Parts: sequence; C-alpha cells; structure tokens
Amino acid sequence: TVLFAQNEEPTEGWTKKGTFTLLFNQSAFSDWVAGGENNVAGNIGLNYDFNYRKGAVSWDNKIIASYGLTKSKNSPFEKKTDDRFEFNSLYGKQAKGNWFYSAFLNFKTQFATGYTYGKDENGQEIRTEFTNIMSPGYLSFGPGMLWKKSDNLKINLAPSTAKLVFVDKAFTLPNDGYFGVEEGKSTRFELGFNASFYAKANLMENVSMENILNLYSNYLEDPQNMDLDYTMNIVMTINKYLSTNFIFQTIYDDNAFSGFQVREVLGLGINYSF
Repeated sequence: TVLFAQNEEPTEGWTKKGTFTLLFNQSAFSDWVAGGENNVAGNIGLNYDFNYRKGAVSWDNKIIASYGLTKSKNSPFEKKTDDRFEFNSLYGKQAKGNWFYSAFLNFKTQFATGYTYGKDENGQEIRTEFTNIMSPGYLSFGPGMLWKKSDNLKINLAPSTAKLVFVDKAFTLPNDGYFGVEEGKSTRFELGFNASFYAKANLMENVSMENILNLYSNYLEDPQNMDLDYTMNIVMTINKYLSTNFIFQTIYDDNAFSGFQVREVLGLGINYSF
C-alpha cells in the first residue's frame, strides 16, 4: 500500500520544512581481474519547502539545490555528478473542492562550470567548457488550473506558459543552436503548455518516495517534441541522521541533446532536518 501523507485540515499560515543532505559513495579495486577504477564521490543537497495557506489561498514554494563531484584514480579532473538549482512557486485561489485557479513560476540553472571531455593527440584526457551558471538558465511562468489534494499530491496545468532560455552568447555557434538559442543571442522566448506533477508517498515504514514531473510543449516550434524532466528521490531511513538515498533523473529536451539524459546517484546520506 502506498500512503500519501496529508493533513485532514490544511494548516493555516506558514509551514516550513527542509532537509540538508551529505551523500557519499566510494569504490576501490585491488588486483580485480574484471577491471575497475578506484573512485570517490560526494554530493551535497538541500530540499526546502515553505508553503502558505489561509482560507481559499494556497501558496507553495520549493527550493532544490545540489552539487556533487567524483574523483577517479585514472583521471586528472574532478568531474561533476550533480549541479542543480531550482526554485518553484505555485499560487492558487480555490475555485471548487480540490481545484484552484493558479499561477506558477519555475527557475532553473546550475552553480559551476560544466565540461565535455575528450582526448588530445597524445591520448591525454582534456576538457572543454560547455555550460556555466545561467548558461543555460530557464525561467517559466504562466496562469493555469491546479488540482491539489494536499502538499504531497498535486497537479498543475498551465496552457499559456511563457518560457525564457538564457545563455552566454559566447557559446552560440553558426548554424548550431546552443540550447535552442541562435548565434549571437543570449535569450530565447517560447510560448507553450506546461504540466507539472508532484507526489510524495510512504512506500513502507521508513521508506519514502518523492516524484517530480514536468512536461512542456512549445507552440512556436515543433510542439510535438515535448520536453520532459522527471526526478525520483527514494529515502530509506536508518535513524534520525543516517539514510540510504537513491536519486534518479531523466531529461528529454531536443534543444539540449537529441536523446534522453539520465542521472543516477546512490549512497549513504547524512541528513539534517529543519
């Protein structure tokens, strides 16, 4: 049985909660015939909610921030395993039952430089800067309708969503769009349909699962190519401060990459809740 934690009566005023996590994983090999590469990785993450409810008004806000690095014995570079900052704000005015008139805002970017990796003529690993803070950056906002059962189960539909993509125009190349932004420009405007889904549930005692799904279709260009961003967080609690954490994320955005981007992180977490 999957249980969605929820209050029978919504709490009036502000409700604030968050978790700060340090996540570690490590692999070591010695005379391992099948092969392997010694590595150590660490991730730091913040998941913070501050929600407001009074009468017919509902205002939900969420910050997701994370950064991670891995170091392998055979590579001269530390490589990112995670780099994310996201802010979500969803305002609703109750229409009837669980339905609300809504307006949302979503902002996403990263903290540090991102690289692509290759080899030089001597076979040595090299890297080339490809992304950075606000390159890309995404800002989406628009009116819509919200169905909200609780803070842990909600769907928002916004059929008139404006989306801005920000980049460093130094990266834009002739005949080769950079995250969809044309050569010499630093922004791209889109107008489309946005759907967001959020569900947090207890799978069993001490095991919780959080699902975050965003879908977007750009009316102005290739509306059939829907962007997808899905994240699943599973936390298996050991005690108040320790847990095993599994993060799975997949992104489809044909302006960034012609295929699915996939990220997985599994490790022992040290948690601080506030």
